Amino acid sequence: MKAIHFISGTPRSGSTLLSAILRQNPAFYANMSSPLLAMLNGVYNAMGAQQEWAPLISDVQRADSMRALFEGYYRSSGPDKVIFDTNRGWCAKLPTLASLFPNARVIACVREFAWVIDSFERLYVQNPLLMSKMYTLTNGNSVYARADTLGGLQGTVGFPSHAVREAVFGPQSTKLILVDYEALAREPGHTMDHIYRTLELPPFKHDFANVDFDAGDEFDVQLGIPGLHKVRRKVEFIERKSILPPDIFERFRGGDYWRDASFAKLGISSCTVTKT
Repeated sequence: MKAIHFISGTPRSGSTLLSAILRQNPAFYANMSSPLLAMLNGVYNAMGAQQEWAPLISDVQRADSMRALFEGYYRSSGPDKVIFDTNRGWCAKLPTLASLFPNARVIACVREFAWVIDSFERLYVQNPLLMSKMYTLTNGNSVYARADTLGGLQGTVGFPSHAVREAVFGPQSTKLILVDYEALAREPGHTMDHIYRTLELPPFKHDFANVDFDAGDEFDVQLGIPGLHKVRRKVEFIERKSILPPDIFERFRGGDYWRDASFAKLGISSCTVTKT
């Protein structure tokens, strides 16, 4: 691989759309979530202090072993490709990534918490006959239970949301590029130009009226959430009313700290819409 960058952030916030757009560039490789974070955690554990052989392993050996995972996994993708690896957990591993790949950046896709919960609820009601692996008969038996399950500390939405905050206010925050879902959907050209400039990559003319991505269909079906990674052909922002009960929406509303004027003082590269 020529270089590697990472895509992370909260689910239902444009990461699959961003990958689909990036894939139009023949110089890039981008896809939905990869197993590399799980593989990295396995090596991290195998060489950790709890292992009896840990004193025999140097930090250089640890770093080389971890980097080898990425080199091996993406070798068949082409030595001249710029790789964009996707995983919700990368923001929580920012110090590790900064150590392994000093020139890499993490693109964190973000969206207001309430609208992420709303988007998952829409998927749920669109598949009323299918039991999703995301819920059990107990924690999925009402919209209130589903919202609490998603938004918990280790929930599908809660964990990556807190991971982004950890990265934003952590010591490697300048490695981040924050991309607001609305900015990507409303102004894809401006957003992609910003990403290219920040990554110091040659410009490329993307076709935002013909975005094609079907790599997630099989994954979504086995997870029991058809449409989870579906990308509309035309990039556009669609205004809509929430289907959540008002009290749930209000409980999760806000938290879009990246839109506040004071956020610019953190010095983090970002592409957002103006907070109204």
